[in-house]
Amino acid sequence: MTGELGETGELAELAEWWSPSAARCVLFDFDGPLCRLFPDGASGRVARDLKALAARRGVRGVLTDEEESSIDPHVVLRAMDRAGVGAALVRELEERLTRGELRAVPDALPTPDAGRLVRALRAAGCAVAIVTNNSARAAAAFLGRPDVGLSDAFGPHVHGRSHRPDLLKPDPDVVTRALLGLDAKPGDALLVGDTVPDLEAARAAGVGFFVGYARNEGKAKPLRAAGAPVVVDSLLPLLDLVSVASA
Repeated sequence: MTGELGETGELAELAEWWSPSAARCVLFDFDGPLCRLFPDGASGRVARDLKALAARRGVRGVLTDEEESSIDPHVVLRAMDRAGVGAALVRELEERLTRGELRAVPDALPTPDAGRLVRALRAAGCAVAIVTNNSARAAAAFLGRPDVGLSDAFGPHVHGRSHRPDLLKPDPDVVTRALLGLDAKPGDALLVGDTVPDLEAARAAGVGFFVGYARNEGKAKPLRAAGAPVVVDSLLPLLDLVSVASA
């Protein structure tokens, strides 16, 4: 879905919710709405690295076939934690994942119009924060890239995973931490995410509105099936919303 606000019922609902007089804050997932952290499929290499590390530590046969074939390192990390491999190994796996994410930062592709949207929100007086299952260190490193230049816009409000994989989204932990850091009411927050766990975390935290960002139909379909109220394939409608509300 692209185009001007108000062209569809979904966008009209969002425009009505976002009244110019209301205090609003916007929470962004990182990988997707702000960038493509692994644009060349390098996440699969990181996932394999985690499995290899676990094997070297003597942990084998604890993943399901689906988890074993997954190219999502978060799936591997969460599965290892559920399997009870021990806190020390989980911490080591999480740190290895962080290193992989940091290595990916220089080649991460900024999401079109994300920087413009964040700057427009800040100019309109809206608070912004990042709520991600990625490492906060990786997100902060991306924001600080000279071609991105969004460190000042987000300030200290970059919230990533903790050392507890069971608190990854869809658990609302990272969303709740961001809201506390902004001293914001959940109902005054909009969350922009690209996965069903983002949507579920927003619901669990009581977030006022959710916008699904999907760069292709494969990403959009599960969001719609899960009941996302708005799904867009471009951030331009949100930029239009901010411009109209600020006029």
